[in-house]
Amino acid sequence: MSTLFISDLHLSTERPDITAAFIEFVETKAKQADALYVLGDLFDAWFGDDFEDECVVQVKQAFRNLVDNDVPVYFIHGNRDFLIKKRFARESGVTLLPEHAVVELYGQPVLLMHGDTLCTRDLDYQKFRRKSRTWWWQGFMLSLPQRLRKKIADDYRAKSKAATAMKRADIMDVTPSEVEKVMNDAGVKLLIHGHTHRPNVHQVELSQGQGQRVVLGDWYTQSSYLTLDSDGFDLHYAPLPTADATS
Repeated sequence: MSTLFISDLHLSTERPDITAAFIEFVETKAKQADALYVLGDLFDAWFGDDFEDECVVQVKQAFRNLVDNDVPVYFIHGNRDFLIKKRFARESGVTLLPEHAVVELYGQPVLLMHGDTLCTRDLDYQKFRRKSRTWWWQGFMLSLPQRLRKKIADDYRAKSKAATAMKRADIMDVTPSEVEKVMNDAGVKLLIHGHTHRPNVHQVELSQGQGQRVVLGDWYTQSSYLTLDSDGFDLHYAPLPTADATS
């Protein structure tokens, strides 16, 4: 048995191929796991827990089936779905975790996060992030009509995509000193995160010795997940049925 980790699926009705791959993953690999951790950006956008479409219904039911079969599901918010709240958790059965969570897995503490807080050189995004995580901003957004919330989210995604295309690659990646800081502060030698869409295993020099940073892959052209057990970890990939679909 092992614990599974996924991130950056960006599920939406516009990409039914990714949703189908996710459902298959849940019904096969995840059902055999000790637990499933979702490290953010499960959805391409989240307009509020009162929003529901075919994709959302499928995801809720898939999670509920897992939990009902004694496979716990844990969720950390991403930069696309940070408005997921208690109603979604209640209806799907998932457990919401803090944005930086240290969990004990197979005898070692592991730091889990989405990964956007590590990209400290992206000043414009970090400024927006600080504002969008305040209670007053979220309260205002969620008080708007659902159609207006969706339009605002769509507009923001379009602007974000255009801005991202103009930024240097190093700005979009993690800041090494921030990685070292959060791992040292948490007292861990293993960090797992997503967000950057650059799956890899990195060695990190820490005050307590050598550590590792594992980056999960996105699901735009492949399904990507991490398995962790008492023997170590492995990154896995499988092509989507329509890998040539545009994101």
